Amino acid sequence: MAWLRRDPTGVRDLTVRAVLFKGTRDLLPIYALYGVLFADHGLSTAQISLLLAIWSVTAFLLEVPSGAWADTVSRRGLLVLSCVLQAACFALWMLAPSFVGFALGFLVWGVAGALESGTFEALIYDDLVARGEPSAYARIMGWARGAQESTVLVAILAAAPLFALGGYELVGWVSVAVGLLHTLTALALPSAPVAISATAVDDLDDDDPAPGPVGPHVKPGAASASAPPSNSHGSTSSRYLAMLRTGLSEALHVRRVRRGVLLGALLYGVTAFDEYFGLLAVSGGASTSTSALLVGVTVAGSLIGSLSAGRTEVVSNRTLAIALFVAGILFVAGALAVGAAQGPALVWVGFVGIGIAYGIDFNAEVIAGARLQDAIEGPARATVTSVSGLLSEIVALGVFAFVAVATQWLAMSTTIALLGLVIVVAAALTPTWLPPRPTAARDRTENATPDQEGEHG
Repeated sequence: MAWLRRDPTGVRDLTVRAVLFKGTRDLLPIYALYGVLFADHGLSTAQISLLLAIWSVTAFLLEVPSGAWADTVSRRGLLVLSCVLQAACFALWMLAPSFVGFALGFLVWGVAGALESGTFEALIYDDLVARGEPSAYARIMGWARGAQESTVLVAILAAAPLFALGGYELVGWVSVAVGLLHTLTALALPSAPVAISATAVDDLDDDDPAPGPVGPHVKPGAASASAPPSNSHGSTSSRYLAMLRTGLSEALHVRRVRRGVLLGALLYGVTAFDEYFGLLAVSGGASTSTSALLVGVTVAGSLIGSLSAGRTEVVSNRTLAIALFVAGILFVAGALAVGAAQGPALVWVGFVGIGIAYGIDFNAEVIAGARLQDAIEGPARATVTSVSGLLSEIVALGVFAFVAVATQWLAMSTTIALLGLVIVVAAALTPTWLPPRPTAARDRTENATPDQEGEHG
C-alpha cells in the first residue's frame, strides 16, 4: 500500500502506473456478452440501441463540464470516483436484470466515463511536462492503450468459461470485482499539478479568452505550480468557469487544435460500432461462446494497433491517410463477408478483416490524441480533451441511431459495413486535419509572424 501513496519517481514508474490503470479499466468479461445478455432478457435491437444511447447521452451531457472540473480539482480524485461508479454499473445489472436496471447501470457508467475522459490524458501529460518529458506521451499512451486492449482480449477469452461455469451472474460479479481492483490502480496515479498556478487561473477572468501561444506546452514558469484546494466556494467556482471558458475557446478558435479535436472525435466515436460485433457474429451463424472469440479477434487487432503507436507516430499525415483508407475498405469487405457466410470459415475471415481495420483505426486515434496534446497551449488541457470526447459521443450517438433505424430494413452485416465508410471519410480528412508533429509545430511557431502564431480563425 505504500507504493499507492507515493508519486511516481520517474517516467518508467509513471508508465507502469498508467498501464495498470488502463489495463484494469477494461478487464471486464461482461464486455463480450452484455449485448447478448440484453437480448436474452427479452430486449430488441432497438431497445439495446436505446440503452447504448442512454450511455452516450449521459457522457455527452457531462463530458465538457467534467473536463473543466478536472482542470479545477484533483484529477486523481475524479479518477477514483470514476472507478467506483463503473463497478456500481455492473452490480446494478446483476441485481436488477431488466430494461430499467440496465438503463440505470448505463446512466452510472456514463457518469464514470465522463469523469475519466480527458482527465487521465491531462494528468499524464501535465506530469510529463513537469518532468520535462512531454515527448514520452505518445509512447506511454500507446502502451496504456495496448494494455487496455490486451486485457479486453483476456476478459473476452475468459467470458466463455466463466459463462459455462456460472452463467451471466458469475461473469457480472467478476466484472464488479475487477472494477474495485481498478479503483486501487487509480489511487496509485500521480497527483500531478495542473500546468498553471492558482493565481494565473484567477487572472484568466480578465484575459482574452482565446489563448495565444504561451510556449510549446504551458505558460512559462507554471509547469511545476499546482492549484491548491480553496476553502472559498466562490474562488473555486471562478476557477472552474475560467477553465471552462478557456478550454472551449482554444478548442473552437485555434485552427490546428480545432481540427485535431474533430479528427480525434471522428476516429474514436466511430468505434462505437464495436458494440455490435457480438450481434454481427451471431447473425453470421456463430454461437454465443464463439461470438466471444470472434470479438476477441477484433480486440487483438486494436491491441497491435495501440502498441505500435509509439513507432508509427512519426509517419506523415499522407501515409496515415492511406492506411485509414485501406482500413475502411477492409472493414466494409469483412462485414459483408460475415453476412454472406454459409459456414464458419468465411465468418472468421470476415472478422480478421474487421480486426485489421479496427487496429489501424485505433493506431490512428492514438496518434491523433498525442498530436492534439502537443497542439494544446492553454492551461485547460482536460477541458479541451473533453471537447473531443464530447464530439466523439455525438458520433457514437449517430452510430447507435443509424443501427437502430437501418436494421429495420437492412441485415446487421450490411448496416455495419456501411459504418466502415466513416473510416474512409476520416482518411480523406487526415492530411489536413491531423495536427503537425511537435518538431514541425515548434519550427513553424519560431518562423511565424505574430499574426500567424496562434492560427486563430
